[in-house]
Amino acid sequence: MRYTIVANARAGTVLEAGAGAFAARLEAAFAAHGCGADIHLVPPREIDDALSLAIEDRHAMPVLAGGDGTINGALPVLIQADRPIGILPMGTVNVLGRDLGLFGTLEQQVAALCGGEPVEMDVGRVNDRLFHSLSGMGFFSLMAREREYARRRFPFSRAAAFGVAATRSILFTRPVTLDITVGGEHRIVEADAVLVTVNRFEGTDWRRPRLDDGIFEVHVLNAGGLYSRGKAALSVVSGRWRDSHNLTSFTGDAVTLTRRDTRRGHITFDGEVERKAGPLSYGLLPRALQVIAARPASH
Repeated sequence: MRYTIVANARAGTVLEAGAGAFAARLEAAFAAHGCGADIHLVPPREIDDALSLAIEDRHAMPVLAGGDGTINGALPVLIQADRPIGILPMGTVNVLGRDLGLFGTLEQQVAALCGGEPVEMDVGRVNDRLFHSLSGMGFFSLMAREREYARRRFPFSRAAAFGVAATRSILFTRPVTLDITVGGEHRIVEADAVLVTVNRFEGTDWRRPRLDDGIFEVHVLNAGGLYSRGKAALSVVSGRWRDSHNLTSFTGDAVTLTRRDTRRGHITFDGEVERKAGPLSYGLLPRALQVIAARPASH
C-alpha cells in the first residue's frame, strides 16, 4: 500500500518537531508497516488543492494530516471524494481523531491507520457552513478564540496554551439569550454556552460510540456565573459532565439557534471561529464522509 499524505505545515506537531524531522519520522513510521509514503507539507491555503490531487491519484491512499480545524476546512473537498480518506490528527484536542481510534504517538497513529478500515460518518451543516464534530457559542467559542491567541504566545507548549485559554474563557464568558428549536420543541434560554454535536459524545475522553447515528445533541450550559463555569469545566475533565445540574441536553435531527439581541456572534466550528448573524439552522448530511478508522463501525 502506498499513501499520499497532505500535512498542514503549520500544525503544532510539525512546528514542534521541525518540517524535515517530522517528514522523516512520518516516512519511517509508514515504512515500518511496509508502506510507502509521499509526504507533502503545505501551508493551510494550499491544502484543498493538494488534497484534491491526492484523491484523484488512484494508485495511493490519500491522507489528511492536521488538527480538527484543518479537517473542518477541507470538508467541502472530503465529502466530494468517492473513496475513503485517511486522517492523521495533529492538533491540540483532536476530537475526530479520538473518535476514529487514532491517538498516541505518531507511530501508533500510523500503525492504527495502516490496519484500519473504512467507516461512514455524518456531517453537520449550519446554513452554508460544514462541521464534522462540534459547533458552539458562548464559552465554547471564546475558548476557541483564546486557544488560538494562546497558541501564538506559547507555540511550543500546547498544554500551556490550552490551560491559559481555559482560564481566560471561564473568567470572561458573558451569557447570551437564545431561542432554541429542536424538532418541534421550542425554548428560550439564558446560557453561558450552547454546544451542538454531530451524534452523542460519552465518557471522560469525549468519544462518540457512533459516527452515523443521524442526530444532533444540544448541550445548554445555563447562565450561572464564574463558579458555575468553573464547575462545569471540571466536570468535563472528570467525565461527570452529564451529571452537572447546570447542563441541559436534548437531541434532534434539526436545530435552530437565534440570538435574542440579533447581534452577530462568535460561533465555533470544530475549533475554528467565525462571526455569524441571524438564525443558525443546523441540518445533517447523513453518512456524507468516508474515513479510515482504527476500530470497526458500531451498529
